[in-house]
Parts: sequence; structure tokens; C-alpha cells
Amino acid sequence: MWFILAILSAVFAALTSILAKVGIEGVNSNLATAIRTVVVVLMSWGMVFLTNAQAGLAEIGKKSWIFLILSGLATGASWLCYYKALQIGDVSKVVPIDKLSIVITWVLAIVFLHEQFTVKSLIGCLLIGAGTILMAL
Repeated sequence: MWFILAILSAVFAALTSILAKVGIEGVNSNLATAIRTVVVVLMSWGMVFLTNAQAGLAEIGKKSWIFLILSGLATGASWLCYYKALQIGDVSKVVPIDKLSIVITWVLAIVFLHEQFTVKSLIGCLLIGAGTILMAL
């Protein structure tokens, strides 16, 4: 099931880029990000109430709150930069560079989460990096 959800995530992410590029034409990128964020917030809270998950709110610990807030700040910064890059650059170049986050995430996961370093993952990251450079040229 995780694989299907990951594929759907990739499809929706691709649609996000295309729809955003069309939508931000003539719109301030920060304003466009704010509009997108409101939609995401409404959709997220809708899912919380639809699945009756709101009861878990009181059970969230201090450490989780801190890291979820930091993650939200990182997401906001990423989205602001992404929308501005989309507004002034080609989608076909912005998106591959944005996906370098895969390589950065892999390095950070090894350093901070002590996840396993494998030759297979290293080769994959090198290929992603090379592909990004080729697509961005």
C-alpha cells in the first residue's frame, strides 16, 4: 500500500508543479503560496475530522510539537522558495533541482537519524544528482 500511496504522491506533486506554474502567472509568489497553504490546511484538517483523529491532539508530546512546528517552518520556507523559483524559472528545470531534496534527505538521514548507508543508495543518489544536472542544463 505504501508504494501505491508514494506513486500517487508523485503524480499529485507533478500536477502541483504544472498547476502552480499556470496559477502564479501575474500573481505574487508569496501570495500564491499563502493561498495554496490555506487550501492544504483546510484539506488536512478536513481529513483529521473525517477520520476522527482530532482526539489525538491532546496526546502529542512536547518533543513532537517542537519538531512538527520546525517541520512546518521548513515546509513553509521550501514552498516560498519553490513558488518564487517556479514563477521566474522553467518548471522543467525548477522541479528536478527541487528533487535534489532526495539526495539531501539521504545525507541528513544518515548523519542525524543514523540510517543505514548502502552502496545501492549512494549509487541512486549519484544518479539523481547527475540526472538533475542534465535536466537543469
